[in-house]
Amino acid sequence: MKTPARVAATPQSKVSAKKPKSATSESRLAMVRRARRINRELAEIYPYAHPELDFRNPFELLVATVLSAQTTDLRVNQTTPALFAAYPTPEDMAAAAPEDLEELIRPTGFFRAKSRSLLGLSQALRDNFGGEVPGRIEDLVTLPGVGRKTANVVLGNAFGVPGITVDTHFGRLVRRWKLTEQEDPEKVEAEICAIFPKSEWTMLSHRVVFHGRRICHARKPACGACPIAPLCPAYGEGETDPEKAKKLLKYEKGGQPGQRLSPPPDYPGLPAPPLGGAVAAP
Repeated sequence: MKTPARVAATPQSKVSAKKPKSATSESRLAMVRRARRINRELAEIYPYAHPELDFRNPFELLVATVLSAQTTDLRVNQTTPALFAAYPTPEDMAAAAPEDLEELIRPTGFFRAKSRSLLGLSQALRDNFGGEVPGRIEDLVTLPGVGRKTANVVLGNAFGVPGITVDTHFGRLVRRWKLTEQEDPEKVEAEICAIFPKSEWTMLSHRVVFHGRRICHARKPACGACPIAPLCPAYGEGETDPEKAKKLLKYEKGGQPGQRLSPPPDYPGLPAPPLGGAVAAP
């Protein structure tokens, strides 16, 4: 395994000083080859890519994913320890008083709507699935507050069933890379699934999201510090000066804490602090 210092560093030798060629006249075959090379490069850059929600079982991942709407994974991870201590099972959460549940999840925002979803999905798990999270997308999407994105997160990371998770980061990057022009998440999912082998779908999702959160930001991408710049038709939309771009890097790439309070052992950065807590020492 690479040392944290080497993993956190951006391999500047791969950064192009010139804007890559436009993808407007690129053939389908050339685009697929470029897309798969991007995936291979991202696998080298983020060998430790993982779901950035803390969870210990499928139910916790399902709940955390529902809570992650319109907020950061960090805020969810800071909120769920108390939530799961109070309601460790679907049966426990299904019996919760709405006002108590709302208070526990208030830091994640939209807590009333999220509370209704959590109560509804917990009751459905209790009544229709024997208190167990189902391992089929057809069943998961019947749960209140659960769509294809949430279902794919749970299937890919709790059950090992490959899936593409199209969140805002994923959609932004694949459009920026000219792998699709679709805006609808389900259409994006279908087009990207057709480009990559099924075995890559879950890890591709993690790698792309990691890159979007750390380097390829929405408003000011760090183009000058991006290792896959030579493969990107959008190179130049962000800061191209390497030193200035380096200052835009986030999380472990920028020497900052990550989003998980309990990251995997191979994560090279610092764990996130608990709610109201201090950053752990390196």
